[in-house]
Amino acid sequence: MSRRLALNTAGFVVAALVVAVLPRFISSYHALEWANVGIYFVALLGLNVLTGYSGQVSLGHGAFMAIGGYTSAILIAHHGVHDVWTIPLAGLVAGGAGLAFGLPALRLTGLYLALATFAVAVAFPALARKFERFTGGNAGLVLTLHTNDWLYYLSWSIAGAGLLLGWLVLATPIGRSFRALRDSEVAAISSGISPALYKTLAFGISSFYAGIAGSLVAISTAYVNPQTFPITLSLFLVVGLAVGGLGSLPGSVVGAILIQFLPTYAAHVSKQAPQVIEGAILVGVMLLLPGGAAGLFRLVQSSRQP
Repeated sequence: MSRRLALNTAGFVVAALVVAVLPRFISSYHALEWANVGIYFVALLGLNVLTGYSGQVSLGHGAFMAIGGYTSAILIAHHGVHDVWTIPLAGLVAGGAGLAFGLPALRLTGLYLALATFAVAVAFPALARKFERFTGGNAGLVLTLHTNDWLYYLSWSIAGAGLLLGWLVLATPIGRSFRALRDSEVAAISSGISPALYKTLAFGISSFYAGIAGSLVAISTAYVNPQTFPITLSLFLVVGLAVGGLGSLPGSVVGAILIQFLPTYAAHVSKQAPQVIEGAILVGVMLLLPGGAAGLFRLVQSSRQP
C-alpha cells in the first residue's frame, strides 16, 4: 500500500510539473484549449464519483454545470462579485440542487434514473429563457474577459485541488460505502449502509463538481446563454467517462482530452459528416479498450508484476 501511495504521489507531482510549464511551449490559443480540458476534467471527476463509484447513471450532468455557470454569471453581471469568488458559490448552489434532485431520484434506478436526469438537461434551456430577468434569456449575460494563460492556470489549479479532494473523500468510509452500494446494494444494506444517505450524497458531490466546472465555463467564455450548455454536453461527458474509465479519477483526464479535441479532429477529417468520424473513433476506442484508459493502466500494472 505504501509503495502504491508513493507511486501515486510521484505521478501527481510529475503531472503537476508538466501542467505548470506547458504554457511556455504552446501558443495562447492552445493554452485556452488545454484550459477547457481542465474544465472537463473537473466535471468528469464529479461524474465519476456518481457513476464510477456509487453506480448511479446520469445523463443530465450538463444541467448542473449550467446551474453553476448561471450562478457565477448572475453574481458577476448583476451583483459585481469578483469572478473567482463566485466559483465555490456556484459549486455549492449546484451541489444543493443535486441533493434536492437526489432525494426523489432514490426511487429510480438504471435506465429510469438516466432518463430522469436527461429530462433535467432537456428542460434547463427552457427554464433559462423563462427567467429572462435574471439569466438574460436568449441574449445571455456578458462577463469579463481574461487572458488565456490566466484561464489555463485557474482551471488546472482547481482541477488539481478537485483531484486531491476526490482522492481524500473516496479514501474515507464514505468512499467505501459508495463502492459497496455500487457492487451490491443488498450486501451494503446488510452491512448497515444507508442507500438513501449515500446515494443522495453522491449526487450532491457530483453536482458540486459540475457547478464548479460550469462556473469555469462561464468565466472562460465570458458569455453565458442557453446554448452555452447544450444537451449534447451531458452525452459527451458520459462518453468521456467511459473512455477515461469508470472508477478512475486520474483516468478522467483522458476523457476530458477526448471531449475537447475529438470534435475538432473529426471536423478536419470530414467537414461533411464529422459526427460519423466521431462515432467511428469512439466505437474503435471502446472495442480496443473496453475498460477505458483505466483498464489499460491496470493491464500495464498487472503485466509488470512477477
